[in-house]
Parts: sequence; C-alpha cells; structure tokens
Amino acid sequence: MTVLSVNINKIAVLRNSRGGDMPSVVDAARCAIDAGCGGITVHPRPDLRHIRPDDVLALAEVVRGRVEYNLEGNPFAPPRDGYPGFLELVAAVRPQQATLVPDSDGQITSDHGFDPARDADALAPLVAKLKAMGVRVSLFVDAGTVDLSPAARIGADRVEIYTGPFADAYAHGDAAAALSACVATARAAHAVGLGVNAGHDLNQANLTAFLRAVPGVSEVSIGHALIGEALYAGLGPTVRAYLRAIAAAGAG
Repeated sequence: MTVLSVNINKIAVLRNSRGGDMPSVVDAARCAIDAGCGGITVHPRPDLRHIRPDDVLALAEVVRGRVEYNLEGNPFAPPRDGYPGFLELVAAVRPQQATLVPDSDGQITSDHGFDPARDADALAPLVAKLKAMGVRVSLFVDAGTVDLSPAARIGADRVEIYTGPFADAYAHGDAAAALSACVATARAAHAVGLGVNAGHDLNQANLTAFLRAVPGVSEVSIGHALIGEALYAGLGPTVRAYLRAIAAAGAG
C-alpha cells in the first residue's frame, strides 16, 4: 500500500509572505489528516524560508498517534540563528522518518539526490545517530541510481526517488526513458533490502501512471502540486483526489 504524505511547506510560504500565523500549517495538517492522508511531510531549511523549527514542534503534536511524520533536510547543514540543525530537530520530535536531502540555501527546491557510492561514508555516522533515535532513514537519490548497496550498508531503510525529471518528461508527452530510470532504481533498492519512496512534482495527472510502472512504492510525498490544486478545489477534496489516484494504480 502506498502512503500519501502531504508536504505542507507551501502553506508556510504563504504565511511567511505576510507574517503572523495565517494560513496555519497546523490547521492544514489537520485538514489533510482528516481527509485521509497517511503522513505529513515538512522540510525545515536553515534559511527559514517556509517551515520553521517552531512549526516542526507544533506539527509533532498534531500528527502524533494519527499519521506518520516525515522530516526532510540536509543533515550536513550547520546550525545557525533560529535553526538548531536537522539532527537536533529530529531528536526533539522523533518523527517516524527522516529523509536526507543534499540541498543548499541557493536551491529554490531540491533538484538532485545523494550518490550513495560517493556519499555513504560521510552519511554513515549521521544515519547511525538517526537510527539510534528510532527513526527510519530515507536517502533522496536520483532516478537511474542502481548502486544502492552502500546505502544499505550504512543502515538506511529506504531511498526516495527524485521524480522531477519524470514529471517534466510526462508533461512533455514522452516519459518512457525517465520512467524506466525510476523503475531501475526501485528494483535495485528492493534487491538490497531497501524500501522505496518517491517525490517531487508528482501530481494528479502523472501519479497513477507512475505507480503502475514503478514496483513497490511505499510512500509518495507531494506538496507543490497538491497545495496548488487545493487553491481551487479545497485541501480536503484534493487530498481525497490523490488517494483515488493511488487507488487507481492498485497501490492504495
């Protein structure tokens, strides 16, 4: 069964553009949960451009005992004013999952993954600390990555396939090669005992096709498209529409 984890970063972007606490990330999370999602995802960045550390703490209380909590972030980003560090935030709320992403302040959004063959040794002590907290660890990787044994060796539990190139290819009407790359990574992950997540630019138009082709996807994390579509249809109905798209693929 594929879990839909709703990324609510964009709610925080809108709130921060005006100041104050409206719209509320807490209320958005409650709405998505009430509509049936299986998880809430946030990506607290050191530059505090959207989700802030206080949001991470407040959301932990909302999701506890109801759905999974997934924190995304760069474990190598150092603490700074207002941001205690990614591992410190994970330690404070003990989410079900920590997704490690090699993003930097200069990136508008996450646009590439770790290379396990190159990065495993540097990631190993951080993965060990997260596992000691009882947190499932997922590594963000590029579609087409097939040497995933280093990720398994250092104790990662899952990989999250970066689906941006697939979504772009799908929108242009020729997704076969990009989809094949996603399939190859999923199969390589399963072969070494890793679970598979997916995320970035998945939407109602491409989600069913993606899940029909890519085997054994445990979770999809969707935010930008879902929140954008919710501006017109409402957050609850949009979450339910994504759940129907998952079910249509036989993955729900």
